[in-house]
This record gives sequence, C-alpha cells and structure tokens, in this order.
Amino acid sequence: MNALASAEIKRRGIAAVDPLLGNGPVHIIKNNLPSYVVISGKDYQQLIDDLTEARLAASETDIKSGRVHKGTLKQLMSEIDKED
Repeated sequence: MNALASAEIKRRGIAAVDPLLGNGPVHIIKNNLPSYVVISGKDYQQLIDDLTEARLAASETDIKSGRVHKGTLKQLMSEIDKED
C-alpha cells in the first residue's frame, strides 16, 4: 500500500504526495487509520469512465430483462396509488 501520514502533508504540503502518485493511489493515514485516498487526475478520469460504462451496462440489462417500463407521470402515479 502506498501510504503517507497526514502529519507529513501538514509539514511538507501536497508536494509530499506527488512522488508517491507515480506508484498508484496514495492512502493518507490519520490517527493510525487510512482515512483518505489521493489519485491522479488520469486515474480519476478512468474511474469515472469505468463507472459510466458499468451504469450503462446495468441499464441495458434492466431494459432487456423487462424491468424498465415506459409511461407518463400520470401512469406512474396511478401504479404507485395501486400499491397503497
């Protein structure tokens, strides 16, 4: 695990994180516990892209399995009222 004590950041500033980011995410240790994770902008963008793809795949699965229903707000409210 690529880790750095929060006290080191307090002492040196964010520059203390930069050399460690080349080896992957940096876990910031506060009170002897991993409290934060710092990742590069490139890694963050990849994470967001992967999450977007996963959400789209899940939506496509929902559509194919019939868990998605099209309708108007009025129809939706009527369905909700039927459940009560």
